Amino acid sequence: MPQKGRFFLYGLVMCMFFTVSLSPTRAQISRPKEVNHQIQTWVSINSLFRLNPNWGVLADFHIRRNDFVEDPSFYFLRLGANYWIKDNMTAALGYGHTWFAPIREDGKTWTNENRVYQQFLVGSSMGRTGITQRVRNEQRWVQLAENDQLTGKTRFANRVRYLASFNFRIFPKPGAPTLVLADEILVQFGKDVVYNTFDQNRLFIGINKKVNPRLSFDFGYMNVYQQKITGYQYDMNHTIRLFFYYNGGRNKEGHTPATGHHDE
Repeated sequence: MPQKGRFFLYGLVMCMFFTVSLSPTRAQISRPKEVNHQIQTWVSINSLFRLNPNWGVLADFHIRRNDFVEDPSFYFLRLGANYWIKDNMTAALGYGHTWFAPIREDGKTWTNENRVYQQFLVGSSMGRTGITQRVRNEQRWVQLAENDQLTGKTRFANRVRYLASFNFRIFPKPGAPTLVLADEILVQFGKDVVYNTFDQNRLFIGINKKVNPRLSFDFGYMNVYQQKITGYQYDMNHTIRLFFYYNGGRNKEGHTPATGHHDE
């Protein structure tokens, strides 16, 4: 990866951290921090179809459930157009829709989110380690509900995300599982964002295994630490994550292209 590109991504991360740590709205929160721990399961299928040397189509579907698998959390569908700047560098533009389960245990009202996103992804390697860096910008319109009833209002936020993922090839045998370590920080902005400029951090450790040249999966533990709208309430989600990746089409050299990393 060019040195200027590395400086750009590293600088963006530092700006995010400074934005979170210096945000004046956080100082206005006087109530003690409350952290809710819960166990989740997150399963998805993430597909990429390369139509020609430069253009392709993304299509993802996600299911996340609370209390291991007992209660629904959300369903998420994303579509997009993917453009290869180089074989290891892509840009994407697309739309996503989320169906959120009711917050109350006895609730029946689901809420919806409409999302537009832009993405830039770079893959590189260092010895036996593969590195993926991704910047994603999202415009999100989320329905609001009170007392298990839709209010007719929406909450808008522009969310910026940075992912750094490392894939370590531990075993020399072809096809053997590789170790994956990744972290993603998400921050958001907008007039409706008052107490939670910091949205969440996602830390993942697990394995990646190829099933065949087109299909692979990640399986492991993800820790999702998310700040709620109130500012003093947090979710600490201990998540069992199983993501499948399917590649269609072929690149210029005749090899199946990598999908990179996709998540809600």
